Amino acid sequence: MSFQNPVFIPGPTNMPESLRKACDMPTIDHRSPLFGQILHPARKAVQTILKSKSAEVFIFPSTGTGGWETALTNCLSAGDTVLAARNGMFSHRWIDMCQRHGLNVEIVETPWGHGLPADRYEEILTADKDHKIKVVLATHNETATGVKSDIAAVRRALDAAGHPALLFVDGVSSIASMDFRFDDWGVDVAVTGSQKGFMLPAGLAIVGFSAKAMDATKTATLPRTFFDVHDMAKGYDNNAYPYTPAVGLMNGLNTACDMILKEGLDNVFARHTRIATGVRAAIDAWGLELCAVSPDVYSDTVSAIRTPVGFNATDIVTHAANTYGVAFGVGLGEVAGKVFRIGHLGSLTDVMMLSGLATAEMCMADLGLDIKLGSGVAAAQEFYRANPALKQKDAA
Repeated sequence: MSFQNPVFIPGPTNMPESLRKACDMPTIDHRSPLFGQILHPARKAVQTILKSKSAEVFIFPSTGTGGWETALTNCLSAGDTVLAARNGMFSHRWIDMCQRHGLNVEIVETPWGHGLPADRYEEILTADKDHKIKVVLATHNETATGVKSDIAAVRRALDAAGHPALLFVDGVSSIASMDFRFDDWGVDVAVTGSQKGFMLPAGLAIVGFSAKAMDATKTATLPRTFFDVHDMAKGYDNNAYPYTPAVGLMNGLNTACDMILKEGLDNVFARHTRIATGVRAAIDAWGLELCAVSPDVYSDTVSAIRTPVGFNATDIVTHAANTYGVAFGVGLGEVAGKVFRIGHLGSLTDVMMLSGLATAEMCMADLGLDIKLGSGVAAAQEFYRANPALKQKDAA
């Protein structure tokens, strides 16, 4: 691999130099008011990025997986029932975590490449007259398949069923890159991490809790220590953590949020949509298909690209790394060897993306696929020329 080339994986993402510098800071007393000047603005900025006026934001030294565990252990008790669809590797892993914690999971098996079945959720919730289901899990952006789901539709399903279950949303590869509406969608716990849309190294689990979710923490009995939000809240009241925080990463998060909000959330989302649309134009020009089955579920942060039957898609990723020093993502779970993934989120521009598309073309041609060099790049160029980045509106 080459440190000079950008990465095109779904995370960790490319890190702007200003964020690297923000993370590289002298040691400070993490129990002093000085740390509070890092902590509290970061929490407030994350709340803004979640599009919430009331979400209680907690930031743990962990990853998105730790965020999942924070949601479950703070709001549920052993034996509680959770409703979840399995439509990709990351929804599968969240289900697996539930089962390991002694939860009863009602699983809606969903073909990989499809979004969450909100209509099926509504049927199940309507039939649950005793309200045994305590939580509905929803993966907003399934990173393994490049599929975006309609979280607003999941909320409508809950409301139509008149069901009081909490709504937990995995926004690890969507928050800070794609439109996410905590308040409007009635989200109760949102989970993300530092290494994707926030453009930082892995190391922070970032979660937002609604007032309803905070109420649930008062009666939940699953064991929790490191991820106890009440311990964390007490620490925050004193400008501190219940243990040692990742101060440099927290400082980086503050700077990352400033960058995102200065660009403007609408501009950030539009940039991701524009870059992703150019990638999809390239894929179409190559004569290949996405794992995502229809445009309404296309992700704006990662594209999982199917290769011809009998061809090992992982060879493209290996060849790119070994020959050109460029990183793409491999297929996971049911689509391992069937897709390769191009991440297009975080710190990325049209020009950077064109270099990734050119590399993918070279790899596929090298490996004998019927790909005309320049075809995908030209298709993306045409789209980017017609939709230049500098036409974005100024941030409000």
